[in-house]
Amino acid sequence: MLNLIGVIVAFAIIILLIYKKFNFGLSLIVGSIIVGFFSLQEIGIIDIPKAFSKAIIYDFDAQVFDFSTIELAILLSLIYILAKCMQETGAITKLIDSLRSIFTKGGTLGVIPAVYGLMPVPGGALFSAPTIDEEGDKYNLNKDQKNFLNVWFRHIWFPIFPISSAMILITSAKFSNFDIKILILANIPAFVAAIVIGVIYLKRYVKNIPKQKPLEKNYSGLIYLIPPILPLFVYAILQFFGIPQIRSFLIGVIFSIIIIFYLTSGSKNDYLEILKKSVSLNLALVIFGIMIFREIFEVSQANIVIKDMIIGANIPTISMVIIIPLILGVLTGYNLGAVALSYPIIIPLFPLDISFIALVGFTSLIFISSLVGYLISPIHLCNVLSSDYLKTDITRMYKMYIPAALVMLIVQITVIGSILLVTST
Repeated sequence: MLNLIGVIVAFAIIILLIYKKFNFGLSLIVGSIIVGFFSLQEIGIIDIPKAFSKAIIYDFDAQVFDFSTIELAILLSLIYILAKCMQETGAITKLIDSLRSIFTKGGTLGVIPAVYGLMPVPGGALFSAPTIDEEGDKYNLNKDQKNFLNVWFRHIWFPIFPISSAMILITSAKFSNFDIKILILANIPAFVAAIVIGVIYLKRYVKNIPKQKPLEKNYSGLIYLIPPILPLFVYAILQFFGIPQIRSFLIGVIFSIIIIFYLTSGSKNDYLEILKKSVSLNLALVIFGIMIFREIFEVSQANIVIKDMIIGANIPTISMVIIIPLILGVLTGYNLGAVALSYPIIIPLFPLDISFIALVGFTSLIFISSLVGYLISPIHLCNVLSSDYLKTDITRMYKMYIPAALVMLIVQITVIGSILLVTST
């Protein structure tokens, strides 16, 4: 029972450290040590460093090296570099300029934040906030409406975006371990719902379209869609040759970083300087922390205690699949973190003979539930920064935001639940 107390204490400290702006990866490592310490009645002290080693690179029991965690850490670090290169080289600005000349009648209010959403960097809604502020004034939108559209369309791709950190993690070998394309297919109901909801709100806000001087169509900037999309094509091609999922994306992202240099025609030295400034170890540390926490959690056997308690209380598994990630998404304000913390708790609840369809369905619900919790979290960085720039309060957006996010979740639950019900009979 001490191991369960350790998990509770660890979660409390992790959440506290997140609120104190402490690095999420280091927070998880601290939490892992706490869980390990409280579990010494169940495990030997040597099991703690062995779990750390197994999570990162070497399994002492099986005597094998496993580089999947390191590859994942490198991949997410490179995705961040790609996003920063798009920003620093001006590629994203040129792309937005083209889109503004193509989309009229308020379409830019959705398209611009959606394009910025292709750059998976924390607080990315801040990049599109100035443009949305300016565009929104043309249609007499108030600050809360601008804020909602900016944040909502910024995250429109998240249910199906294969180079998002949370999606890569949850389909990785140490989590659900199935092809990312399958999760994308499972998440399509939420994606379609997000688009429909966004368009409905956009049409409601943009009622009076002012007369505007027609802009000359400028398609040249659309070429900058290539870098964020290229990894998807490289991934699809390399899958035919049996290249592992993470490695396929790694190769694609590296190609994209190189291509940005040639598309923007800048000097080599300037681009190298941008690359140097874009390097960050934060995401790599987050991945190491996630894998260490997951491994310690499993070694501590606290997952078994939690499973027995939930089964004893007759709580339906599907309720836990939805509620736990949703709560953790709200508390952490971090989709990747919510997935990382909730999956080890929920996975023991799955039956040993779970069908592949059920595994995909539950994984999809974990992902979308954590996403919704993250979207509406008051400490979600996009909510904080966008609200700050637009000089409004997050809570004033909630009357639009929370119903929209919950409808998206209900749609996903309804579709996945219906599929699971049909396939189980």
